Amino acid sequence: MMAETDKRDSALDDITTHIAKAAAIAERSASDIELVAISKTRSASEIRVLLERGHRVFGENRVQEAAAKWPELRADYPDVSLHLVGQLQSNKADDAVALFDVIHSLDRMSLVRALGKAMQKQDRDIPCFVQVNIGEESQKGGCAIAETGDLIAAARDAGIPICGLMCVPPSGVNAAPYFALLAKLAADHELSGLSMGMSGDFETAIKLGATHIRVGTALFGPRDATA
Repeated sequence: MMAETDKRDSALDDITTHIAKAAAIAERSASDIELVAISKTRSASEIRVLLERGHRVFGENRVQEAAAKWPELRADYPDVSLHLVGQLQSNKADDAVALFDVIHSLDRMSLVRALGKAMQKQDRDIPCFVQVNIGEESQKGGCAIAETGDLIAAARDAGIPICGLMCVPPSGVNAAPYFALLAKLAADHELSGLSMGMSGDFETAIKLGATHIRVGTALFGPRDATA
């Protein structure tokens, strides 16, 4: 356990250093960039290593998984900010609003309606990123680029606080043009938040304006292939 703790301490320090370097190159402050530690499929004991180091921002992909492990962790660390970064089914909107502090995957009108109702019912305003299918890939979530404005407007009409845009660029290609396009879309809609960049490309994302980077493997190590 001590070796694993040392490894994650080192990984967190390393990522923090790379964030600072990328921010400096972009003439930005590292304090303006939120590191969302992606803890999907990770055990509570793995997560506690980072919690004990003082890290407080985590991301999960599934409502059910987060509901199973985070209530106990949050009882010990009540200042945690929990982000939903995976696709959200409309019938899970009530659970998501109750559990999460930020949602990164608002991507369709039916979800706008479900989240708007859930937030009103629970009297909770959960900041949301609109997820854009920036590479126009049929297998990925996200609204079409051309529909971004309509979805933002509908979300605002439903009382949902929109804090920015999110994307997952195509794998195996240079992510920079996709990050740049998302940044332009956000600027066109007067949004300051950009949730983009993961373990392999977060430095590029920072240089192109990312405010939230979603890092899992680089923090926790490779996932179990069976997970």
